[in-house]
Amino acid sequence: MASLKVYSVGRLARYVTDSSLRTLRTNIYRTTVCKYSTEEKAAEPETNNKNLPASIEECHKQIEALTTEVSSLKEQIKEYDDKYKRALADGENVRRRMLKQVEDAKSFAIQSFCKDLLDVADTLSVAAESVPEGVEGEGAPAALRSLRDGLKLTRAQLQQVFSRHGLVAVSPLREKFDPNLHEALFQQEVEGAEPGTVVTVSKVGYKLHERCVRPALVGVAKGSS
Repeated sequence: MASLKVYSVGRLARYVTDSSLRTLRTNIYRTTVCKYSTEEKAAEPETNNKNLPASIEECHKQIEALTTEVSSLKEQIKEYDDKYKRALADGENVRRRMLKQVEDAKSFAIQSFCKDLLDVADTLSVAAESVPEGVEGEGAPAALRSLRDGLKLTRAQLQQVFSRHGLVAVSPLREKFDPNLHEALFQQEVEGAEPGTVVTVSKVGYKLHERCVRPALVGVAKGSS
């Protein structure tokens, strides 16, 4: 019986001791956490106050520094905006130039071929004009009439093909001399002709889409001496 009492008292003492230790530990933890939170909150204003100027002079200095920085940034923005606009303008000019080159390539791709055909057209014209005028009568040989009619018809069809592709003949008789379309072979005094006027066309010129392919060989009137 005595041993049972001793065991009960020992258990009770152990329980009281454990409860006291747990309570003590909890109180110590709470005290430490509260103290740390209080110190942290107290340190925050000190940290924030470090960024503030200590005097009015320092405040003015900071304002001047910020103003200078803002001005510098504005200049950079202006410079970048100017470069951006210039880049856009250059890109647009390149685009237009490329479109123009593509259109010219399409329009003048046959320029060399046209130059080669001009000699054929000249030969055909000479052949049509070389047939005597007398073959058009009823007594003229039928072969010559057929030849002359065939040459005229071929020349007319060839001129239609030229016109369809933008190749136009330039025969500037009695027109003002244009150095871009005409090539002067000689000058002569012609009564009643204004100086600088084309009075003779030795060879017809041609232009393709307003571009001179072959200048017309002409004689030009000059003023009387």
